[in-house]
Amino acid sequence: QSTLSYELDFKRLKTQYDKVFDLMSDGQWRTLGAIHQVVGGSEAGISARLRDFRKRGYVVNRRRMFQGFGLWEYQVLGG
Repeated sequence: QSTLSYELDFKRLKTQYDKVFDLMSDGQWRTLGAIHQVVGGSEAGISARLRDFRKRGYVVNRRRMFQGFGLWEYQVLGG
C-alpha cells in the first residue's frame, strides 16, 4: 500500500523537489543539514528528493566530510 496520495501530497512534494533542485543545481557540495537550512522540510524528505533526482537521471554524488564521522555531503550534476 502506498504511503502517498497524489491528490494530497503532490503539491507539497513538488514544491520541496523544486526547492531542493533549485538549490542543488549549482553543483556545490552540501550536507542534508545545510540544504534543510535553506529549503526547510525534514532531512529525511530532502534525502528522498535526492533519490528522486537519481531516478530522473541526475548524478547525485556523495562524499564523507570527515574521516570517522557519519557526516555526508551531496552534489547534484545534470542528467
